[in-house]
Amino acid sequence: MANHNLTNAKTAKNDEFYTQFADIQKEIEAYLEYNPDTFRSKVVYCNCDDPFESNFFRYFVLNFNKLGLKQLITTSYKPSPVANTQLELFGDDKVPTKSKGHPKVTANKFIINKVHDIGGEFNLKEVARQLKANKHNEWTPLEGDGDFRSDECVELLKRSDIVVTNPPFSLFREYVKQLFEHNKKCVIIGNMNAITYKEIFPLIKTNRLWLGATGNGSDMVFAVPNGSEIAESDRQKAARLGYVGDYTRLGNSCWFTNLDHGRRHQPLPLMTMKENLKYSKHKEIKGKKTYNKYDNFDAIEVPYTDSIPSDYKGVMGVPKSFLDKYNPNQFEILGYDKSHDLRKKVYPKQQQINKDGKKSSVTKLNDGGAIKLLSKPVDMTYYLVENECYIQAFSRIFIRHRKLPK
Repeated sequence: MANHNLTNAKTAKNDEFYTQFADIQKEIEAYLEYNPDTFRSKVVYCNCDDPFESNFFRYFVLNFNKLGLKQLITTSYKPSPVANTQLELFGDDKVPTKSKGHPKVTANKFIINKVHDIGGEFNLKEVARQLKANKHNEWTPLEGDGDFRSDECVELLKRSDIVVTNPPFSLFREYVKQLFEHNKKCVIIGNMNAITYKEIFPLIKTNRLWLGATGNGSDMVFAVPNGSEIAESDRQKAARLGYVGDYTRLGNSCWFTNLDHGRRHQPLPLMTMKENLKYSKHKEIKGKKTYNKYDNFDAIEVPYTDSIPSDYKGVMGVPKSFLDKYNPNQFEILGYDKSHDLRKKVYPKQQQINKDGKKSSVTKLNDGGAIKLLSKPVDMTYYLVENECYIQAFSRIFIRHRKLPK
């Protein structure tokens, strides 16, 4: 049990990534550019956010009136020692009792109904003044631990219109499932790899969930708790971006949403297949006679989004990063390689030969798009099946044009 608890604690700590204010501001204001009333008269719920550690809370308090919010609700999962020592600032009769000189550790519920103009630095005293300014603002300890799945947090979810937060990456599937079970709008951060989760991809395919307006698949910097494990390369990258200390960068993070934004309706400019083969900046395409075709899917391989041919009538396998440019009026999403929905062929066991010459018996070729080669490649992993040579494409999403230009 002790080891289990330690593992849980480590997992929870590794799930704590505090989003930067500038990233939140950039994303939210992209929705306002498309529709200034996106948040007007809405209840926004940040259900993974301690108000004294969360820039989501800070952004929505600072912009409460600008956005025209009806109400802002935040609940914290991880108890905040800072918050619990400051409850008395609000004249709250539910101040946690002290034990041996320390405040009782609790999760908290924070509800803002009214915000006066805030001047100067946004600090704890300013928060206290805002809460005191209106008797309907509320800060009380939660009965439980603040888990978004708890009954009291679900009741708050039911009261909300739009959920905006950075949920635990390890619980992303369950978190999104709950949002859709309760028919909620959302703007949340996740891992780009979540695109192909079996619980997530059907939502993307049917245009019930899509990528947000900014920063998708680029380097986003997050603050982390002191003592968290950070790869030195990520720490250094964060420092080069101006964040020194307990910060890390996640290059595969992205926003997920079901709120409309302008970028989603911008058509992707493309060249014809003939033009790509002649002018593409990518060596995998330029100078070739044609695009490679998969042996196990009835589709062509398009390794770069900007190389999607404008005049191809059939199915195309494109990188996951395509979704950042996806316009549902321009393209139709049909599936992805590991879902096997469009697979037309299954291979027996293969011999995998790594670029260092190491051999092993595998079935990996059935996990994605396979391309047959006329000769063995140099300096890359390939597969042999009955003396036929194959390589496997990176993870692909299958699409086709909705309407080809005349």
